[in-house]
Parts: sequence; C-alpha cells; structure tokens
Amino acid sequence: MIKLWFQFVPREGWLPYDTEGLWAMPLTEDTARVANVPFLQDGVAEGDVVRFITNDDGRHWACERVEASGNCTIRVLPSPNGPLGRSAQAVYEQLAPFGLGGESFSSELPLVAFTVPAGAGLGQMKTLLTRGQRDGWWHFEEACITDAWRSA
Repeated sequence: MIKLWFQFVPREGWLPYDTEGLWAMPLTEDTARVANVPFLQDGVAEGDVVRFITNDDGRHWACERVEASGNCTIRVLPSPNGPLGRSAQAVYEQLAPFGLGGESFSSELPLVAFTVPAGAGLGQMKTLLTRGQRDGWWHFEEACITDAWRSA
C-alpha cells in the first residue's frame, strides 16, 4: 500500500486542511486504486483508480481519476443538539441496514465518511439521509456520486 496525497482549496468555515492522504494499492508505476474513504477530498471514492506523480521527497500526489469504481462517497455529521447527539456510532447504527463501510474522523468531530457501493439500496438510503437532515439528526453531503445515485 502507498499513501496517495490529494491537494485542494480548503472550504471556508470548514476544516483548515488543504491536503488529504488516502491509502491506495499500486497498479502501475503511476496509478493506484484508492483503498479507503475520503473525509475531505471531493470527486473520488474508495475503489477509484487515480493517476499520480511521485515528487523528489517520494510523496505520491494524485493528478486525476482515471477510472471510477461505481462507488459513492457520502459524509454524515450528526447534529450536536439532535437525537443522535455527537455520536458517530449512532450514525453507523442508523445506516447499518445498508451494510455500508465507513470511517469516523474523531471523537471531537464525529464526521462519518461512507463508501456506498453501486447496487446498494440507493433510493432508500437517500430517503433516510434526507429525512434525517430535515428532522435535525445530521447534515450530509454527497462528496462523490454516480448517475445511479442521482437517479435513485
């Protein structure tokens, strides 16, 4: 495994980072398959193939996505004053019926990033996410979505 680094412009009012490192499985001398879900980088999902360059320090910098996996990246942040409180675990429990893989950022910031595989119950998942946001359980964002997600 290698660490692939992505650079981006930080969002105003959000985390102050301008890079994110994701684990990846090398495929060729300049491509690798992303092996975990991104918390900050938009437009990439676990399983995507990314072209990279290696700088003089040996750091691998992502250049472009060359093959989409069909997976989506959805991020969910529980509302501190909502019924789930600041619990990433409670977010996992609500989305457990969909069998999603994901990671939580930290106990201080209970942001959960999910990999949504192609073929998952996309319509039901979107309904739950939208209802949860409307009812004050969480905020969610679609960081990397597919046509199947859009049409679900």
